[in-house]
Amino acid sequence: YQGKVIFIMDFSKLNFAVDGDSITADKQWSWQVFNELGFASHYNVAIGSSVWYKRTITCKNGSVTTQCYDDPDFAGFSGGWEDTDDLEGLQMRANNCAVTHIEKYISDVKKGLAPVPDVFAFAMGTNDDINCLGDAETALMGKTLENVNVFNEAGAMRWCLQRIMEEFPLARVFVLTPIQTATPEHNAKIRKQIDTVMKPVANAMGAQIIDCFSECGICEKFEVIGGEGKYLRDGLHPDAPGQILEGRYAAKEIRNNMF
Repeated sequence: YQGKVIFIMDFSKLNFAVDGDSITADKQWSWQVFNELGFASHYNVAIGSSVWYKRTITCKNGSVTTQCYDDPDFAGFSGGWEDTDDLEGLQMRANNCAVTHIEKYISDVKKGLAPVPDVFAFAMGTNDDINCLGDAETALMGKTLENVNVFNEAGAMRWCLQRIMEEFPLARVFVLTPIQTATPEHNAKIRKQIDTVMKPVANAMGAQIIDCFSECGICEKFEVIGGEGKYLRDGLHPDAPGQILEGRYAAKEIRNNMF
């Protein structure tokens, strides 16, 4: 067109993979992206209640710490969130983080259980504790992951991005920010995450940020805490129209930023 070459990406030849929490698990916004862009495959390792980082959880019966996926006694994952003193259940809950998800995902690809990704999208952070954000500058020190602290969001995010980029160097990596919820205090926490951790780490690692918090169309002013609002069924999780809205926005951003 007027002497310019217009490049059109054929997504039907590309594999799409995602990780996240309950807003990403199963067939939600990422399924909309898969259908909207016509990807060849959709591989989803998201689990409800997950966070970015490893952690230690303590109860009256003792404490548990996130395992590595290749540990011989790896307990598995749990999306549980209610109070419990069951150490076995808490161990599976502690394992439910992006670091361990990515260890499993890379293992699945190597075993032929998942296709090599051409596009990988992270959508984490909704459940992360404000006291576990860490420091982006510290997390980004050095070229290897040897001394990166994966027990905070900044370090875990750097670790996850770098592991995907190391294993799959041709993949484009995207990071979706959390969406707005019905709760102003929760949204203030998310804004701090985005500004102090997610954007600095993603920018430094060369990953594309998709700003769902500010741009996908889901807004706190129209949502109800604990109840059904415009796009959230309970003040936190998108209903079907909300999933479509977030998915269409993410699809547009992925399409416009592929190269």
